Amino acid sequence: MLIRAGLILVSVYWSGYWITGLAVAVLLLVWELLATLEGPPVLALALTYQWIQVTIGIFYYAVTGVELPAMIETDWQTMVLIGLGCITCLAVSLFYGITLMRRRMTPPEHAPLQVFSDKLLYIAYGSSLLLTGLVQELAWSYSAFTQAILAITFSHLALLFLLTRRFTNPVFQWRKLTLVMGIEIGLGFTGYFAGFREPVMMAAIAIFEVFDRRDVRHWGFAAVLAFVLGFSSLIWITARGQLRQEIDQEVVTASRLERFDRARTVSSGLMTQKSSDYVDASQVLIERMWAIYYPAMAVERVPFVVPYTGGQIMLDALSHLITPRFLYPEKADLESDSEMVRRYAGVKVAGVEENTSIAFGYAAESYVDYGLPYMFIPVLIFGFLLGLAYQAWLSVIQHRELAVSLVTVVFWITLYLFERSWVKTLGTSITMMVYLGGLTYLVDQWFLMRRAQRLSSGAVDPLLPAAE
Repeated sequence: MLIRAGLILVSVYWSGYWITGLAVAVLLLVWELLATLEGPPVLALALTYQWIQVTIGIFYYAVTGVELPAMIETDWQTMVLIGLGCITCLAVSLFYGITLMRRRMTPPEHAPLQVFSDKLLYIAYGSSLLLTGLVQELAWSYSAFTQAILAITFSHLALLFLLTRRFTNPVFQWRKLTLVMGIEIGLGFTGYFAGFREPVMMAAIAIFEVFDRRDVRHWGFAAVLAFVLGFSSLIWITARGQLRQEIDQEVVTASRLERFDRARTVSSGLMTQKSSDYVDASQVLIERMWAIYYPAMAVERVPFVVPYTGGQIMLDALSHLITPRFLYPEKADLESDSEMVRRYAGVKVAGVEENTSIAFGYAAESYVDYGLPYMFIPVLIFGFLLGLAYQAWLSVIQHRELAVSLVTVVFWITLYLFERSWVKTLGTSITMMVYLGGLTYLVDQWFLMRRAQRLSSGAVDPLLPAAE
């Protein structure tokens, strides 16, 4: 208790803002409530990422003395308080949802541990690596099934997590981890978005589960991952404009090899930049990560200039969810987040005309819908339902590595972005659970039946040595 109080006081003194102490207290609460679940603490890590998006500008100022535009042009402290309130609501409601469901559902006492042999896992991962790009292209060709197809492609992340988890436990195989991360990061630069982020985070989550403070290899690999993620993000934030323009103008084809070669060429040119250029790029990256600039502007305008919507944004989001496109092919496309920013923040930002979208985020939408304090009610409900779902999936999927991999991917993707809108947050969570969860359940049941057949015949199942 004294250590935590000391951390809070030191953070206030160091940063010069009392709100930093509150931020540290919220982070400690997140880890107190969500860090002791089966598998890696994915819920705590996802909310920590949100916490970083809410607070990183304060710490950047404390380290560099540079005030970001949000500090100069907006009432940023109010928006940071709102963001911390949302994170707190999610942490508390997740905890109580899990606790309630755990009283009713728990994994079988003698549940099998592994589902795939190493050889089968390598084959499955390699196949998903080759097919993911093709499937993603196919998804956009069939708009009625786009979300379903894209959700299935997240099975690649689940397989990647399984692979990295085996490379870290029981023996830390850093050479294999390095090889896989090199492949994933390279391919991550061949898409329209920063595709290297999720694979790196899957490796980080796997390492976090077995992290030993006394093992220098764990510290070393964690430091390398942090550096790679940071440096890759710097390169991406600098080069993405040119790469996206070339993709839009079909200067490069859909071939991953050609896109990778072009990304390598652009990136190699950035390596010769001056140190001041990297400082500027770092500031742009921090500004991009600190997701409170436009929401803070909206808080200043609503309800004084623009009235509350009375829940219209949430109603539209729910209406969109209950009208799947394969049943309603004429359903209108989602409104761009940029339109939200223009309407409620009063800023003319790039939008669909420039083939982009400026994030607004679920917290800002809740505020615009309901105002304080009622805006936290949908956040509490959402977190509670996610907590129920988290424990349910952990219990329903019997093979433990399948269950842990599923909840790691689904709940990381669902929860880690503070800047995602309600309709995308709800849509992502439901789509992932229905399609990726459904696929995982079928795989789990198939291997359970296979195991039962082997056991009934008196044979030993080579795929499940840990369960025998």
